[in-house]
Amino acid sequence: MLVFEALYSAMQRGWTKDDLEEIISRLNSVDEHMKVNVYRSETVVGLFGEIEKDKLARESNQDIAKAMNGEEVLNISDSEFIEYYFPVIAKNNCLKCHTNAHVGDVLGVIDVSYPIDDLKISLTEMINFFIIFIVIFSFAVFIAIFIELNQYLIKPIKNFSNVIKMITTSQDMTKRVEVNDNIEEIDSIKDIFNSMLDSIEHQFYFDSLTELENRRKLTEKLEENKNVFLMIINIDGFQEINDLYGDHVGDIILKDFAHYLQEIIPVKEGIYRLHSDEFAHLCTRGMELNEFKIFAAYVSEKIAQKSFNIDDKSEVSLSATIGISYGSEQLLMNADIALKLAKKSKKNFLIYDDTMAMAKEYEKNFEWTKRLKKAIEEDKIIPVFQPIVDTKTEKIVKYEALMRMIDDKGGLIAPVHFLELAKKNKLYHQLTKIIIDKTFKRFENLPYLVSINISVEDILNKEIHHFIFSKLEESSIGNKIVFEIIESEGIENFDQVLEFIDSVKKYGVKISIDDFGTGYSNFEYLMKLKVDYIKIDGSMIKNIDNDQNSQIITKSIVNFAKSMNIKTVAEFVHSKNVFEKVKELDVDFSQGYYFGEPSSTIRDV
Repeated sequence: MLVFEALYSAMQRGWTKDDLEEIISRLNSVDEHMKVNVYRSETVVGLFGEIEKDKLARESNQDIAKAMNGEEVLNISDSEFIEYYFPVIAKNNCLKCHTNAHVGDVLGVIDVSYPIDDLKISLTEMINFFIIFIVIFSFAVFIAIFIELNQYLIKPIKNFSNVIKMITTSQDMTKRVEVNDNIEEIDSIKDIFNSMLDSIEHQFYFDSLTELENRRKLTEKLEENKNVFLMIINIDGFQEINDLYGDHVGDIILKDFAHYLQEIIPVKEGIYRLHSDEFAHLCTRGMELNEFKIFAAYVSEKIAQKSFNIDDKSEVSLSATIGISYGSEQLLMNADIALKLAKKSKKNFLIYDDTMAMAKEYEKNFEWTKRLKKAIEEDKIIPVFQPIVDTKTEKIVKYEALMRMIDDKGGLIAPVHFLELAKKNKLYHQLTKIIIDKTFKRFENLPYLVSINISVEDILNKEIHHFIFSKLEESSIGNKIVFEIIESEGIENFDQVLEFIDSVKKYGVKISIDDFGTGYSNFEYLMKLKVDYIKIDGSMIKNIDNDQNSQIITKSIVNFAKSMNIKTVAEFVHSKNVFEKVKELDVDFSQGYYFGEPSSTIRDV
């Protein structure tokens, strides 16, 4: 709520998205351990535009998706961090700006991550409070007892304190305080402390609804055991039960289902609830594969025969699909692959084998190939443009054209998801032609330069080679074009690339080398290729404000470039601190989210 109120106060004053990002950055600097992120909901996107990281988070993070539906999520994601997702709910005063929203809509999600170590520090402070109390009390008693104090009070307290410190230092939640000093007061404190540890451990390792052990506990068990069987049991169509009868009834059925699994599976402690409608059974007993197949068939059949009561008059039958893996490595992932394939093929259960992983990859590639071909046919491959500014004046002087694919919902997909696949399916050069053609048309009457990424493979391709020179001939805007050569490391057909550069320069075209600084041989190419710009690799720029090595390397590149009369461009300039350091190092141009994200709109700063 504090994060939200800070952002809300800024928004009331009409601050921009960049100002809000600055606030978030400042919040993250308050405590180096705490991380704060804010993600827009689709309601806000509809009015104020999409941010790529927000879209990726909504689609890939299940916890953020839950929070987008109005659910507060507390997630102990691993042994190091606690993550809390807070949904920002629209109120009446929010509707003044969010005109497309209604009261109760989720406008976004605030994500706060904090290390568990800090919680343990808080636990230690509480323990120290007990110790201080006892010491003060003991000091009062000391006047009365004097000589016997050390033997009957100080030593037991010291022993107790040492045991507590050992537990907090080891971070082992299974350990308990064991002190045998026959002092009633210390025994009472010991019992309270152990009860507190019991409660924390139970919340950490057990599912609150079914009281079964959770995914975290299963993960730790898998690390301990070798050559075991893992069975993931997913209730078929469980969402329909929630939709039809409500979440309350769904929770009752899940608890009954968990109890029934304990009845039909002999080793009760080997049953876990992973999430929602998914359970697991870990079998560590020595069993043959065929024997476990028979057991899986038995579990599937017993579930199908069981009826679960909804109320006194109604009941529902369930079925389940089971994915099985065995061995000692990647059991959770492999069982999940087997489960998904079993559902797709309508099998009661499947046992993982290596061909399933290959089939999953082929299926993914096939689906992406279909999407890519459809996008080309429906003209959904577009360029978006990111501004590049003069570092000294902070004015936009040119843009970089970046490829995006429009998905069925109107969102933009970055080429990292489909470019390599496009090369395998011989669609890559079609994409290059589309971006070149649309970029030429867009900048025909604009006063800016524009960088277009091309690979050495594009340069050596006869079709692309001819297409580029045809566009230069018919458009007469060669003096606005910068061809940015990517993957320049290790050019084998150097003479052909140099010939291409010489030819396009006759039209006024300028040449840039992308990701400069990732390999030593780039310096050799630079002296021969007659380039106009070098773009300093983003991996050096993004942390340059506090990375001494990056500063030294960047300064060397800038000095070398100036001696060759070549302009430098810093990419990944994402904050004011990074920009100030780039300016200090005398880099000519800057590009990054600090000045603007890639957009179909061409604007000034």
